[in-house]
Amino acid sequence: MNRFEIIKRPLDTEKLDRMRDRENKFAFEIDLKANKTEVKQAVEQLFKVKVLDVKTSIVRGKFRRIGRSEGRRPNWKKAIVTLKEGDAIQLFEGK
Repeated sequence: MNRFEIIKRPLDTEKLDRMRDRENKFAFEIDLKANKTEVKQAVEQLFKVKVLDVKTSIVRGKFRRIGRSEGRRPNWKKAIVTLKEGDAIQLFEGK
C-alpha cells in the first residue's frame, strides 16, 4: 500500500481545531487496513514533518433511513497524529 492510499483525507472539526492549536495534533481519515507505523511513515513522507505519536480508532458507521428503506454507512478509520513542536501541516493553515 503506498502513502497516497493510506491517507484518504484530512479531518476538520471544531474539536480537532482546538487540538491542532493547543497540542499540535492533526487528524486524518485513513485506510481500514493501515497500521500506526504505515500512517507515521506516510505523514512524514507526504508533509515533510516529524511524527511523535499516532493514535488510531475505528469509527462505526451510522444507521440511516430514507422512508421505509434502511441502510448503514460504512465503517471508517481515523488517525490522530502528534507532530514535533514547531512542525505544522500546511493543509490546515490559513483558514
